[in-house]
Amino acid sequence: MLNSLSGRFLILTVIFVMIAEVLIFVPSVARFREDYLLARLERAQIASLALLADEMISADLEEELLANAGVYNVVLRRNEVRQLVLSSPIPAPIHASYDLRDAGPVVLIRDAMRQLVDAEPRVIRVIGTPLRDAGLLIEVAMPTGPLRAAMLDYGLRILLLSAVISGVTAALLFFAVQRILVKPIRGVVGYMVRYAEAPEDARRIIEPSAGITEIREAETALRTLQTQLTGALRQKERLAALGGAVAHVSHDLRNILTSTQLFTDRLGTSEDPTVRRLAPKLVRSVQRAMNLCEATLAFGRAEEPPPALTRVRVAEIVEDVVEGERLAAGAAEISFSEDVPAGLVIRADPEQLFRVLTNLMRNARQAIEATGEPGEICIAAREEEQAWHIDVSDTGPGLPEKAREHLFTPFQGTVRKGGSGLGLAISAELVRGHGGTLELTRSCAEGSTFRITLPKGSGSSFGAAA
Repeated sequence: MLNSLSGRFLILTVIFVMIAEVLIFVPSVARFREDYLLARLERAQIASLALLADEMISADLEEELLANAGVYNVVLRRNEVRQLVLSSPIPAPIHASYDLRDAGPVVLIRDAMRQLVDAEPRVIRVIGTPLRDAGLLIEVAMPTGPLRAAMLDYGLRILLLSAVISGVTAALLFFAVQRILVKPIRGVVGYMVRYAEAPEDARRIIEPSAGITEIREAETALRTLQTQLTGALRQKERLAALGGAVAHVSHDLRNILTSTQLFTDRLGTSEDPTVRRLAPKLVRSVQRAMNLCEATLAFGRAEEPPPALTRVRVAEIVEDVVEGERLAAGAAEISFSEDVPAGLVIRADPEQLFRVLTNLMRNARQAIEATGEPGEICIAAREEEQAWHIDVSDTGPGLPEKAREHLFTPFQGTVRKGGSGLGLAISAELVRGHGGTLELTRSCAEGSTFRITLPKGSGSSFGAAA
């Protein structure tokens, strides 16, 4: 109960109401004390008028008048003459004097609080202005015991009333919070629990219905989150199914490539110069295809295997990639350029780096071919103190905004008809496996640039030359 939202709100409401009542209590008690003292002055003035009307009154009557007024003596000042009108023995010396003629709120509150905490019976002098201009001032000496008792009685009644008010207010607010806040929040929690039981079921996605703006915004945000999560789960299921299918295809393709590799080995014995020059490249291509099949099978079992880091001469990898893409371009008017230092050696997995560069180069070539215009693709590499950078640039049409938003997301980052959107997603994963990043640094009407950044790390110290 106390740990619930409504329970804590109830406690806070009671506390705040009591604080407000205390702030009211203090000036109320001060005002009660002022009225009490003014009433004693008024009674004393009335008693003194009886004496002024008949100067010959008995001692018993004078004592009765003072008892009714609740004072020990009465002093009137009329026509600049101070006159002791009524008097009786005072049991103790005057402890303090209070002038009510010009006392401000702060003074009245201070005196009232002092009166409450001082339980010792004392005699005080009170000075005020007579009613109906019956003189310049009136003074009385009176005991503090009855005054403090009256103040305590009044204060207890105020506190009791405050407790009742705070209780009723807290109860009303408690039920209001239960109705307005707690019930809608419990509804949202219920939607979350039901959705968690079967997040792939779109029927369990919350429909915003709250009338309170803040809770409705929370429901809308939850609906967006649930919709995205359900879509992601469905995509994950499709990817899992696709991974299984690809694994089967890769298994059979690996067997076919094994036979192909045997045939390509025979090409090395040919006397034809062109065949002898191209045979090693064909062998390497077949070997890379077999390695890719092996990696795909491993990916189908778990995830992309970690890179086998070794010393790699970048120029050799780039040469193979460029030559393959140049052959694929055929009659298309696409030129290829390289800006890679001949002796640049980096720490990477050569097969995975080849796959990344091939994906980037292929995407660039296909983007230029789609325009039907001549274009150029440039691959450049450089070394810095902390990392190596490889840039793949093209003069294609650039990437649209929609493609840039989901650039490295499977099945969403493609703009080519029939494309799967897997190339950049796989490339980004391979680069992350090296501890690096793959990012789009430029995309406009003049072309695009992708940058591969591979950190050197503390465990490598390769120089620029082999």
